[in-house]
Amino acid sequence: MTPVESDEEDLTRKERREQARAQRKAMEEAAAASAARRTRLTQLGIVASVVVVAIIVILVATGGGSKKGIPSSKHEQNSVVHQVSALVGGIPQKGNVLGSPTAPVSLQYFGDLECPICQKFTLGALPTVISKWVRTGKLRIEYRSLETATREPEVFKAQQVAAYAAGKQNKAWNFIETFYHEQGEEDSGYVTEKYIQGIASQVPGLSLAQWTTDRGNQELASEVTVTDAQAASNAGFDGTPSFLIGHSGGAMSKLEYSNPEDPGFINEAMEKLLKA
Repeated sequence: MTPVESDEEDLTRKERREQARAQRKAMEEAAAASAARRTRLTQLGIVASVVVVAIIVILVATGGGSKKGIPSSKHEQNSVVHQVSALVGGIPQKGNVLGSPTAPVSLQYFGDLECPICQKFTLGALPTVISKWVRTGKLRIEYRSLETATREPEVFKAQQVAAYAAGKQNKAWNFIETFYHEQGEEDSGYVTEKYIQGIASQVPGLSLAQWTTDRGNQELASEVTVTDAQAASNAGFDGTPSFLIGHSGGAMSKLEYSNPEDPGFINEAMEKLLKA
């Protein structure tokens, strides 16, 4: 073998070693990248699993993200009845007014029974207001109707008149509170005659026969569609819940709020009015 041939062979072997080394390095880098991808996918899978579990927990805790309406079990219905009775039981009612007729301050609460923001107020802030001010005889609350969330005017009139008809037996607030506790998903068409009957059947001591008769009272229908609607218009209200507050028998003023679940806006107004 000549020196030239030896040098060429050595060069060829060196090239092959370099080529093999390069191939090995490429394979190692590919393997490392693959392992990294698997690690990232595993991590993403874990994160996704945690998110899914969290979503499931939230959905279970909130009833699937929407209100299901009247509970199917008697036990759940009895639970709502107990909550409502504990809230308004023992407080004077007359028509759609809750509280002592001699209370120094009056609050008008304009609501739509299908309004989800009204539900937030009724279940969030109102229990504190009732406990602190209504039960102690300092505040009376008058529920009034304003169509906002309910899509069909006839459905709106039927559900609001049903509440006012319960007021003929001094049970309007039991009906109203039960409705808000069991409010269905907005725009789902859940308010049917069966649903309204189901709410009424959960009001303790309500004579369903008298209630059915009173639902046909045209004065109640006029109160919902004319009197309350005109009062809301005069106050400039176009959303619910909306409020007027003032000394009983005196001038009423708008009560603004930022969070319907926080009773602070009513507490502050009450303290100012009572001091005055």
